[in-house]
Amino acid sequence: MGGETVLVASSGGVTRLTLNRPDKLNAFTLAMHAELRAALEAAGADSQCRVIVLTGAGRAFCAGQDLAETRGGGTADAGSRLEQAYNPLVKFITSLEKPIICAVNGIAAGAGANVALACDIVVAARSASFLQAFTRIGLVPDASGTWTLPRLIGPARARALTMLAEPLPAETAAAWGLIWKTVDDDKLEAEVSALASKLAIAPTYALGLTKRALALSSTNTLAQQLDLERDLQRKAGASPDAAEGIRAFLEKRAPKFTGKSA
Repeated sequence: MGGETVLVASSGGVTRLTLNRPDKLNAFTLAMHAELRAALEAAGADSQCRVIVLTGAGRAFCAGQDLAETRGGGTADAGSRLEQAYNPLVKFITSLEKPIICAVNGIAAGAGANVALACDIVVAARSASFLQAFTRIGLVPDASGTWTLPRLIGPARARALTMLAEPLPAETAAAWGLIWKTVDDDKLEAEVSALASKLAIAPTYALGLTKRALALSSTNTLAQQLDLERDLQRKAGASPDAAEGIRAFLEKRAPKFTGKSA
């Protein structure tokens, strides 16, 4: 399923999206952007999909923008590609109220690194690395990098990581809190599959509301966030999953969540 540059596979409530330009280290083109966005939108609208896994084919997750595609037009208006492709993609990933796991199987560079970091849970192979490569070609970090990095690892590390443009090993990324965890390369698939299976039977509606609350917390005051928690809890509390969760707790059994809203 899917297109030429993004493979789509669905099973057991999990939709797996694989960036599929391995000979180009899965570097982004406009065509791949369009296919990925379409696949994400389809997964978001699919009631059978409870969790999305995003990964790359071959030895890389994503090397960022395919510079060969931009060669003809130069960089006179480098912002147009962001407005057309990257910014809508990041906005969709962060606003989609279904969990997205990113399995970083190799190098994640430039916009590829920042698209990965926009996902909800990032698991990386031990040999993987993250590279803010932008200053190597005279550009500034994009695809939400200047927003995400300071919030995840603090301004001092964010400045050095972006200005020096040096690879950050996956183990260091995990130690710094940039990603959830690292695992041995040969265990990445099993680890991500286990996480996806766990989320696929979780209360998807509550997970989506949680994702919304966390996203808004960085700009809300405490009073605003308390009000938001109240409003979202009302919605969650009225859902079938909340009723099922309470019944299961009282009956001392595992809950059977459907992921449906109220």
